[in-house]
Amino acid sequence: MLILISKKTTKKMILLIAVALMAFVPFIANTHAAKASQNNDQSEKLIQVGKKELGKPYRWGATGPHSFDCSGFTKFVYKHSISKNLPRTAQAQYNNSKKVSSNDLQKGDLVYFGSSKHSISHVGMYIGHGKMIDAQNRGVVTEKVHAPWWHLVSCSRPANLNH
Repeated sequence: MLILISKKTTKKMILLIAVALMAFVPFIANTHAAKASQNNDQSEKLIQVGKKELGKPYRWGATGPHSFDCSGFTKFVYKHSISKNLPRTAQAQYNNSKKVSSNDLQKGDLVYFGSSKHSISHVGMYIGHGKMIDAQNRGVVTEKVHAPWWHLVSCSRPANLNH
């Protein structure tokens, strides 16, 4: 069965479809912008809480608020900024999070160090511009992610912080 449609009818159909699609574009764009803004707010909250802890002393096994070890620090920051509960140890945080490429690091992501993915010995929180906040023998400090004394094993995004 062959249906013939005039050029005039075809143009009207195309126009109708275009108008219908244009009605949805602002909705989709606003939804994406609102989500990006919320995720950016989460990243900023993580960094804000992390920076408040700068200078606190290091103590192995400590989870705050007066002193921290590395995974105690990241657990504390996630819990007190975005109510996300992370596992207690650096290895468990690594094992239970969504991995991301180091080329795709975003503020609030976690960076893991050690000799291999089976031997994670340190974790810090990425704050942008190649830097992280972490708790180590000098206490809670800001330092470069890529340093001669660290071997970066992996990175993760424990919360949905996509920008």
